[in-house]
Amino acid sequence: MRVPISHSLDKEEVRRRLRARTGEIASFIPGGMADVSADWPDEDTMALSVSAMGKTIDGRIEIEDGQVVFTVDFPPALSFVEGMVRGQIEAKGRKLLN
Repeated sequence: MRVPISHSLDKEEVRRRLRARTGEIASFIPGGMADVSADWPDEDTMALSVSAMGKTIDGRIEIEDGQVVFTVDFPPALSFVEGMVRGQIEAKGRKLLN
């Protein structure tokens, strides 16, 4: 699943805000019971590992000029939550950048 969110910030400011608000990403997961670990393999990519309900889902946030792109790799068994998570990313992803 790929969810782009537009912004008008420079990349450095986006990086700063994402680093400062990494802990808020767990709130994207319905039910509010998720553990999130984040790593920065390069300056424009935050790699994420989200554990909830006994499952782990990997994803990333890629910083681009004018948008950030949230990508979540759902295993087939969890595809039923994709719509809920997409809605949370769209609603709360903007807050991470404000």
